[in-house]
Amino acid sequence: MKKYPMTVPGHAALEAELKQLKTEERPYIINAIAVAREHGDLKENAEYHAAKEKQGFVEGRIQELESKLTLAMVIDATKLGGDTVKFGATVSIVNEDTDEESTYQIVGEDEASIKDKKISITAPIARAMISKEVGDVIEVQAPGGTKSYEILDIAYV
Repeated sequence: MKKYPMTVPGHAALEAELKQLKTEERPYIINAIAVAREHGDLKENAEYHAAKEKQGFVEGRIQELESKLTLAMVIDATKLGGDTVKFGATVSIVNEDTDEESTYQIVGEDEASIKDKKISITAPIARAMISKEVGDVIEVQAPGGTKSYEILDIAYV
């Protein structure tokens, strides 16, 4: 069985989404289907078909979230430490070609957000960083060619 690594905040966010889908979205859709049925002929009832389609999406997402939460491997990054990059680490790197510095936290797939500077553990750059130390140089295959980065700092916050 595949385990889903995630941080404590990521786990809480998935639980909150699941609760919202079950307590708000599901009852709303059930009501929308009931109202649409009252309009008569279901074959040509666009409201009914739209509500059924949304119901299918919501029920699928509920099943997906329940599965991921059941198989979750919650890792508290604040309790980790050490000199090497691990899941949950916040890593500062510098592009050796452009001298551009970036900082990313390595998180689970469902938590990843470039806007929030969080990258998935499955991303090529994150996989290249795992087990490396400050001062190590990593190489990542990118669409524009190989990119080299030096690890400047590792923190667990």
